[in-house]
Formats: sequence, structure tokens, C-alpha cells
Amino acid sequence: MQTTGAELNKKKIVLVEDDSFLAGMYVSKLNLEDFEVKLAENGEDGLKLATAEIPDLILLDILLPRMDGFEVLKKLKQNPSTADIPVILLTNLGQKKDVDRGLALGAKDYLIKAHFMPNEVIAKIKKILKT
Repeated sequence: MQTTGAELNKKKIVLVEDDSFLAGMYVSKLNLEDFEVKLAENGEDGLKLATAEIPDLILLDILLPRMDGFEVLKKLKQNPSTADIPVILLTNLGQKKDVDRGLALGAKDYLIKAHFMPNEVIAKIKKILKT
């Protein structure tokens, strides 16, 4: 199967989210915005997927099965092939210590799910990717 020029220009996002409703909503919204989205439902798979795909951006939950988002973020930033990929933490953890920890580990942004509508999250993604 040949890929078209449009598909080659699509920005690739890895979404690591264990809530199937939220994941489905974000995949749909991002696809509508012409992003290519790969989904992982736990931290371990998210790390493997990000390493295999080398996406343009990673949208990462923190409370995940098998490996939490902080650990995934730490491992991504330690790996030279994934260290420069921008990561947005999208989580329900809103404590200042969690925000500070996420940003200290190298997240580009920290969004609390309850405070951001999907359109606002997509606007942040576009700003980071400059699309």
C-alpha cells in the first residue's frame, strides 16, 4: 500500500490513556484535526509504542496500569531516541507537587483533565507542534 503525501505530512501522536471513553474521544477529535493517533492503554505499552513510533508528540496520563506516567516520562527522557519528543501530561492529578514533578521530569505541559476541554487540549498540541 502506498502512502500519499498528505499521510506523510500528518503529525503523529501517541496517546497513553487507560480510560477507554476518554481515549476514544481524544482519538476521534485528533483524527478530525488530521493527526495520526496511536493508542496505548497502559504505561508499559505506551513506552514501547513511543519508542517504536517516534511520534511528534506524546499525550500521557499519569495514573496508568503496569507503569505510571511519571515512570514512562522518566524513561522517555533517558532514551536518546525519545528524549526530544514533547510530552503533555493529561491527568486528574492536580496537586502542585504532581505538577512540579511532571514538569521537572521534562513534560512540556501539564493539563488537568477536569480543567481542559478537548478543543483546548488540541489547541495546546497545535501550539507545541506549531501546526
